[in-house]
Amino acid sequence: MKKLLTLALALVLCLSLAACGGNTATPDSTGGETPDAAPAETVTLNVAASPTPHAEILEQCVPILAEQGIDLQVHEYGDYVIPNTAVEEGDEDANYFQHVPYLDNFNAENGTHLVSVAGVHIEPMAIYAGKTASLDALADGASVAVPNDVTNEARALLLLESQGLIKLRDDAGLEATPNDIVENPKNLTFNELEAAMVPTVLSEVDIAVINSNYAMQADLNPVEDSLAIESSDSPYVNVLVVKEGNEDNAAVKALIEALHSDTVRDFISEKYDGAVVPAF
Repeated sequence: MKKLLTLALALVLCLSLAACGGNTATPDSTGGETPDAAPAETVTLNVAASPTPHAEILEQCVPILAEQGIDLQVHEYGDYVIPNTAVEEGDEDANYFQHVPYLDNFNAENGTHLVSVAGVHIEPMAIYAGKTASLDALADGASVAVPNDVTNEARALLLLESQGLIKLRDDAGLEATPNDIVENPKNLTFNELEAAMVPTVLSEVDIAVINSNYAMQADLNPVEDSLAIESSDSPYVNVLVVKEGNEDNAAVKALIEALHSDTVRDFISEKYDGAVVPAF
């Protein structure tokens, strides 16, 4: 009997110690106790971007997302290919550097599965003076540098056409090349280069048509320094892109909301003064 009493007392003591050693509790609103919630885990979102203006715009979203437990990591790329392959292969969660016509063409040519999830801004393409100071002063046979990727080259040619310098076939559309020129009164010659390289040859050609992000990297202001610029209703909206299937990712949705915030709208308007235009 004495042994049974001893065992019973030992069992009561063990249960008491186990209860004391459980999860730490805090009083709830009713005066009872509830277990403390575990701290929320930080989510990392990796986004590839062109340095200007895309990375600069994304940096405005870093503190906004940090408040939601999302660590936005912005990785800068200097070309238009690797940011897409990095998202396709899963090395980046999203990218922000391109417009939809370029994206569609890239998918078609490379068999990638990338989709636009949000439009953010427009960068009007512009014509800049090289060796010739104005469009009226272009001599017969003048040289013109243009991007060589399908969509941006067509865009450049359409801008030249809008200035009366050339005429394209009516059905050339968004895939126009110099081969689609049917009228060329000044006999312009075309230097077709990777978009990032066009600003580097500006001093070697008479004029150049440059994407605004690369123009700004070369310290050119599309509004103040150009000879002609696309109208503000350009269809080439720059978009946030993810791999198909990731459209509903919670962190991506939070980034879209941040990119469409008043904070970002005000930053774009004040920072770029018309060289970059909000599209939301």
